Amino acid sequence: MGMGRLETTDIFRGAFFLASGGNLAEVRVRNNGKLIASFLFTGVDLERLDKDYMSGKALVNPVQLRESLNRLRDVMFEKLRKSEETRYDRKGKDPVHQARR
Repeated sequence: MGMGRLETTDIFRGAFFLASGGNLAEVRVRNNGKLIASFLFTGVDLERLDKDYMSGKALVNPVQLRESLNRLRDVMFEKLRKSEETRYDRKGKDPVHQARR
């Protein structure tokens, strides 16, 4: 079993991977009219975990799932916040930025 990589925009699916031993490698934010976060996971046996999740056969400790979900939310909102700040800084729409002119 080698290291696998899996990317998802589904935060619940991501929380399951994290609670099941996957490693969060990266959070990406893209803008296609609205901001969308995607989670990139690495780890052993991700394909099997994904099949179990998609078929409804996944088993996970509910406390670990909740903690994983909270961690992903924290990371996602921090990334989205930084993305918004960068976008406003570039476009000059930030009221603080405009007041300095």
